[in-house]
Amino acid sequence: MRILVLSGSLRAGSYNTALARAAAGLAPAGVEVELFKGLGLLPHYDEDLDQSDVETPTAVADLRSRIDDADALLIVTPEYNGSVTSVLKNAIDWASARHRGSWLQGRTVAIAGVTTGQYGAIWAQQELRRILGIAGARVIEGDLPVSRANETFDESGVLINPLVAERLRTHVARLVREASPITVAA
Repeated sequence: MRILVLSGSLRAGSYNTALARAAAGLAPAGVEVELFKGLGLLPHYDEDLDQSDVETPTAVADLRSRIDDADALLIVTPEYNGSVTSVLKNAIDWASARHRGSWLQGRTVAIAGVTTGQYGAIWAQQELRRILGIAGARVIEGDLPVSRANETFDESGVLINPLVAERLRTHVARLVREASPITVAA
């Protein structure tokens, strides 16, 4: 099982990226978790650049390829002005260009969000759930809002809150279960 993680933050000391890294260490045995690091390299979505007779931008081809290679996605978002970040929305637009076939269609996705405030990016997660649903993704039930990030991670970005760690472990395990093919006994 392979999970691709997108962090909607480009900030070097991002708590959302720290949560994404923590997910790798808390994933069930045998599950590979890869953090996509090219979000900031994606050009602004432009349908003129997304035509069959135009070479796909390298960063876009990389994103689409990594989504294709993944069994599931975990998307972690901060909340900016009550919504997802523009860089994350841009990535979703590139991954879901309907005229080219959505790379998100039927893809199993879990969402989470981290803020320094008390609400844990709940509005951004609601918005993300709606955006992904429209793009054709299958978003699992249950979000993971993480509040008071400055108390949840140490100064190095290590997850130090055992309750949040357990919630993240459960969230990733649920994603793995929902993305796993169902085997039917003969």
